[in-house]
Amino acid sequence: MTFASSAPVDVMVLHAITSEDVQDAADYGLPVWTVDGQTRYAASVIGTGAGAASVEFTGAAVALYGKDRFAATVSVDGWVRGEPTPVVMQTISVEMPPGDPHLPLSRTNVPAVIPMHEGMYEGDPLLYIITDAGDADYAAEVSEAQGWRVQHSPVLALPPDSSPAAPLPESVLQQVYVFTNGIKGDGLYGYQPEVFSSTPAEAGYSALSEVIKVAWKPGQNEITLESIDDILREEEAGRVSFGDDVVIVNMPQVRWPGDGGSGTDGSKYQRHDQIAVRGDADFSDQMPYGGGQITEIDTENMTVTFVAHRGWGPDGRTTYHIVTGATPERPAGIIGVESVPAYAGLVDHAAAADLYVFENGVTGSGSLGFQAPIFGAEPGWQNGTTYTPLWRVHTVEWNDPVNATVLENVADIESFRDEGMLTAGLARPTNSYYVINAPLVDPFQ
Repeated sequence: MTFASSAPVDVMVLHAITSEDVQDAADYGLPVWTVDGQTRYAASVIGTGAGAASVEFTGAAVALYGKDRFAATVSVDGWVRGEPTPVVMQTISVEMPPGDPHLPLSRTNVPAVIPMHEGMYEGDPLLYIITDAGDADYAAEVSEAQGWRVQHSPVLALPPDSSPAAPLPESVLQQVYVFTNGIKGDGLYGYQPEVFSSTPAEAGYSALSEVIKVAWKPGQNEITLESIDDILREEEAGRVSFGDDVVIVNMPQVRWPGDGGSGTDGSKYQRHDQIAVRGDADFSDQMPYGGGQITEIDTENMTVTFVAHRGWGPDGRTTYHIVTGATPERPAGIIGVESVPAYAGLVDHAAAADLYVFENGVTGSGSLGFQAPIFGAEPGWQNGTTYTPLWRVHTVEWNDPVNATVLENVADIESFRDEGMLTAGLARPTNSYYVINAPLVDPFQ
């Protein structure tokens, strides 16, 4: 193809793919294009950045692609299995409101069905999930036990000499005692339920947990211990012992002892509170980001269904995340999760990574109504050494929204910021730092 254009353009080549390929393309962040809204093609862009060029291509279709309005003349020679084929020229024009470009991603919201576990606080039952762990062996062990992947987050196990501000401050940790013997039950190791030091109803609650293994010593009269005070009393009496290795695990609570608000269901969870359940349980690309992050708590099958939101990783790969808690209170309430003030203590810590949300520009499925967010770390990126479920939120604002374009990775943000086209900085709603617990998950496992 040889072309001459009134403005610099790139060449987009479309490749025919099957419906199964479309799913794989979405999972791995491969750009997908549709002309008629039904048949989908994988798209590759040949960056010419020129007003005239000759390009060789192989594919199902070809187009000229430019950020600005342009006119072009095109000559094409094409072959199919060595035979000449007629060329059909077509111009596709999409009218958009000035300053309101739109990014129609597919599968922007999908269900993530996650196993729940039963724990205990002051003798009352609670329900929680496990999403991330600072120890790789522990992550693999729990993944196999619950049949759902726990991500390894090395920054949750930083050595004391790491930087900045490591190890994790005690103010952002709760204690969870896990029993490795004793009374049989539904605990992680087949014994009594885990005992928690706090719940979201407590001022010092955090989902980041120091997991401490508890073992009854030989010859003791084993009983169910229902509180931290019970455990410490038995340890002081020499009846139980604690393991030497403490693992940091992300264990957000889904339902916990409370005043009997939204969690009352006629079961043993009477008078319990819980993460808000959405009123709209139908998943769609138009599903609002806020208003609640779960659609169902199934105590019979011990699963909870979270809304997994689509975004981009630091290198442009597709990611999905769930939201389990946030600070400060106002944005947490808008999203529909519990406010966890303790997370603010991680804003300068390596256990929190950067998350970029957009305040204007291309409208889309992001939390503020614009394009999907970009995460500054993800499992597997840089050997997974920077991934964490905790994020300090940065807001990105286009200086002139008319010039907004879709950004897909951290390098895009840095490039446009260096060119003076956008600004980015730590979000401070209500004059407080914005930190969220948003584990990256695979909702299709």
